[in-house]
Amino acid sequence: MFYSGAAEDKRLTFGLGPLEFERNKELIGRHLPKTGAVIVDVGGGPGVYAEWLAGLGHDVHLIEPVSKHIQQAQKRAAKLKKPFKAILGEARKLDLKDNSADVVILHGPLYHLQLRDDRIKALKEAHRVLKPNGIVLGFAINHTVSTMTGLLNGMIHDQQFYEMCLNELKSGVHNPPASWPGILPEAFFHRPSELTAEVQESGFTNTRLFAVEGMVWLDSKYFESRSNPQKKEAMMHLLKATEENTELLSFSPHLMISGRKAG
Repeated sequence: MFYSGAAEDKRLTFGLGPLEFERNKELIGRHLPKTGAVIVDVGGGPGVYAEWLAGLGHDVHLIEPVSKHIQQAQKRAAKLKKPFKAILGEARKLDLKDNSADVVILHGPLYHLQLRDDRIKALKEAHRVLKPNGIVLGFAINHTVSTMTGLLNGMIHDQQFYEMCLNELKSGVHNPPASWPGILPEAFFHRPSELTAEVQESGFTNTRLFAVEGMVWLDSKYFESRSNPQKKEAMMHLLKATEENTELLSFSPHLMISGRKAG
């Protein structure tokens, strides 16, 4: 399995990772009660977000299918004054009671499950365990991301990479070519409208879509700009000003959708 050899616990510390981490925390934070919520972090990996959420005073249950990540998460939790729980499991069958959570966060299921039926199962499981008026926060990868990355870095001219991009733009199905080791394994990359449709089909209402990184990562001097406080402030202002602009969502590598279970 890809994640058995990948350093997922370090991914958010380099490249666009710090922007993704900063924005995810900001977007998640807007939907949290002040303290004491029961939060289920599905696909929470080694526990980076679970640690942050537990530190805010919430009761956090991390559910993760990769044994290596569970071990890392348990070690992380053991060092905390208010530890979180890390449980081996997967999104389509959560070992949790009905109506037991205030917030369910889907960090990986919506892009690691290639089949639509499986994604719907994961969303319906989130719906089942949420309390009335509970919130689901789902993260997805945009169907444009490989193509934009390939154009910016010249990779688009490799025939296998090019064909991968065309397939993602057409179908959302991501199957990396064998000649490009290290790319995310088999996955599904959403169109924004598809993501909304799946969440609504699963019983959620009041859905809202947000760009995570938006288009600011396209700055030709992004890393230089981010290291300059004034330029970073301007970029983040632009990002927040356009985060729900439906016509610009396809520029963002990641999307977050929020939805509510009816009261």
